[in-house]
Amino acid sequence: MDAERAAGRDSAEGGRGGLGDFVSALPPEIISRIFSGLDVESLCHASVTCKGWHRVIDSNERLWRRHCLAVRAVCQREIDCDRGNGYSWKITLLRNYWKSKVKQEWLSGKYSNIPSQFSLPEKSMYPMDVDTWGEILEAELER
Repeated sequence: MDAERAAGRDSAEGGRGGLGDFVSALPPEIISRIFSGLDVESLCHASVTCKGWHRVIDSNERLWRRHCLAVRAVCQREIDCDRGNGYSWKITLLRNYWKSKVKQEWLSGKYSNIPSQFSLPEKSMYPMDVDTWGEILEAELER
């Protein structure tokens, strides 16, 4: 086995990067296109695959911006506030992603007719501020 293949196996098995890290050999436009096809959770998983991928994904604000703008459809106030406070697209997304998922479920009426608090799935709860609960309450009152 030659050194390049050995380095490739080390990279795949140990996540150390090196010659086997095909991402570092690609042009930035191609790398961006590959990672832009991932959803938020997959992008986060890819980011911790190896140091090389982490550097590429972490430094590409366009990848995070696209997802963040999608979350903004549900959490406009929160996203605008975080961006106004100088948070990067990545940090803004990570601060609001799960909140947007839970908020969307509540606003869509998924929990409008639950018999008790024990009927809520554990994942349905997320720490939310007073304004967010106010939005949910207003939506419920309009139903």
